Amino acid sequence: MTIKQIYNLALEMGIAADPRGKKGVQKWLEQQKKKYQKLAKDERELFDRERLTNPYADSRFHFGDETKKVSTILAGIEIEAPEIALITSLSQNQPRLKPDLIITHHPIGKALAALDEVMYLQADLMAAYGVPINIAEGVMREKIQQVGRSLSAANHMKVVDAARLAKIPILNLHTPTDNLVFEYLQKLLDRKKPETIGEILEILRKIPEYKIAARNSAGPRIFVGTPENQAGKIVCFDITGGTEGAKEIYPELARAGVGTIIGMHMKEENREEAIKHHLNVVIAGHISSDSLGMNLFLDKLAEKNLPAGRQGIKIIPCGGLIRVRRK
Repeated sequence: MTIKQIYNLALEMGIAADPRGKKGVQKWLEQQKKKYQKLAKDERELFDRERLTNPYADSRFHFGDETKKVSTILAGIEIEAPEIALITSLSQNQPRLKPDLIITHHPIGKALAALDEVMYLQADLMAAYGVPINIAEGVMREKIQQVGRSLSAANHMKVVDAARLAKIPILNLHTPTDNLVFEYLQKLLDRKKPETIGEILEILRKIPEYKIAARNSAGPRIFVGTPENQAGKIVCFDITGGTEGAKEIYPELARAGVGTIIGMHMKEENREEAIKHHLNVVIAGHISSDSLGMNLFLDKLAEKNLPAGRQGIKIIPCGGLIRVRRK
């Protein structure tokens, strides 16, 4: 596969697993096109035109030749300058370690600068769980602006520059693979129908990435509630949509009938708000959940290259990736 084919596959899989559905994603893209058409000529020159076809501003191909064929990928949750320097050094004596492409999960470059834009997805997700869309959008608006301001001071291009110096193409996949985690967990829990918080933990701990994380003292945990608490309506809320949502949404989720939230991580102020509104909270784990999403995508890459008796794309895991290959 070429880099372009790999990138397009990631977007396709992300859209297929998107909580908004394909129609919702298409609606978002149409809104971006209308915004672009209304811009003055000088403003259009600054507009990132990829937003017209890519619904995930936090996921981008940053550097390299998109037509390059890929046989080896350096894949991780956070691949930064040290990891790039390390693989460059090692590959001088071990050419088989030289990657054709780096895929990192967390946003870098312009994808990091635009992380706040994908948070609008959370409003549609809340609406799907029964929160009126006007309330969901109102609650998220200030949070999105806050995240945007906090990102403005970041050194966005540092990792991209390191990859460019090493002459290794690099892309990052954030919301597309987070969508895969959301779809995987929500379908699993809907199918298993756990009745208590303890049963939810049992289900999560059987997932390989979470089992390995548990052995490293970073497995799924109850943040609010007890193992004996009845789960009620279970929603995978803080899983996709850029980053953690606004704490003000918890009373609205409670009013919508939600009993238990499954998330990747949670700030203390959000936890305190969940306690006030008697919501159970199970945190599956951040890096382990990110690994689950990346693995679901990386397995598809191998699957695409297996016919004709050839081995699939070689994956070199680093940067926190818990690499598990599913059949």
